[in-house]
Amino acid sequence: MSDFDIEEVDGVQPPRRARVDDIPEPDETPAAAAPRQRDYLDGFLAEKPVDLAPGGPGGELYENVVAALREIFDPEIPVNIYDLGLIYGVDVGDDGAVVVSMTLTTPHCPVAETMPAEVELRVGAVPGVRDAEVNLVWDPPWDPAKMSDDAKLELGML
Repeated sequence: MSDFDIEEVDGVQPPRRARVDDIPEPDETPAAAAPRQRDYLDGFLAEKPVDLAPGGPGGELYENVVAALREIFDPEIPVNIYDLGLIYGVDVGDDGAVVVSMTLTTPHCPVAETMPAEVELRVGAVPGVRDAEVNLVWDPPWDPAKMSDDAKLELGML
C-alpha cells in the first residue's frame, strides 16, 4: 500500500489577518527619527563621472569626436553614420591622435571613395584632435542589427 496516511477534514481555519494594531512601534533612535531625503537620486543621472580620461568613452574629446561622427549622414539613408552602425570603433590616444574603424553598408556603396575622407576631415576638425586616421574594414560585414534603436525608429523598423 502507501507509505503515508490520508486524513479527510471538513474545513481549515483561515489564517489570522494582520491588523495595524499588531505593528510594533518603531525605535525612536536619532537615525530612525531623521527625515528621509525625498529625492536622494536627484541629479544622479546628470552628474558626470569623475576622473574620466578625455579620450575614453564619456571623456570630453571622445564625446566630441562621436558628436562629429553623428553629423555625417549616409546620402542614401537619412540616418547619421554613427547610429547607422557604420562606426566600429573610435580610439583616442593621449596625444590627441584618433583612429576610427568603420565600414560601409556594402563594398559597392556609391560613397566608398568619399565617405572615409569625409570622416577623416570631420574628425580632424574637432578641437583637441592632433590627427585623424580612418580604417575601412569589411569584417564583420555591416547588417541592420548594428543600427541603434534611434536609427531603427527613424527608418520605421521598430
